[in-house]
Amino acid sequence: MAELTMSEQDIVNAICLYAAKNYPVQPVDVEVELAYDEEVFSAEAVIQGETFSLTSFQMIQAIRLWIEEMLQEDPFAAGIRLLFDRNEGIIASIH
Repeated sequence: MAELTMSEQDIVNAICLYAAKNYPVQPVDVEVELAYDEEVFSAEAVIQGETFSLTSFQMIQAIRLWIEEMLQEDPFAAGIRLLFDRNEGIIASIH
């Protein structure tokens, strides 16, 4: 897989897809907020009015699902690193 930088919006989309795979909802019915605090990445997803916290590990699982579903690539062949960029926000480096 070629090196790819995943945007903050694509990470949000990946989490929506991940939530839809684990709960009886459509990806568009999931609201996501990403957070970065003292080198710790996390996310909150609101699904049918209930808030769920996601760890960085779960965020990476969501990105792996996105790689498999959207790029039709082997998600476990990719190295994934979450990064904070002052201009871009939370991004993922995939290589």
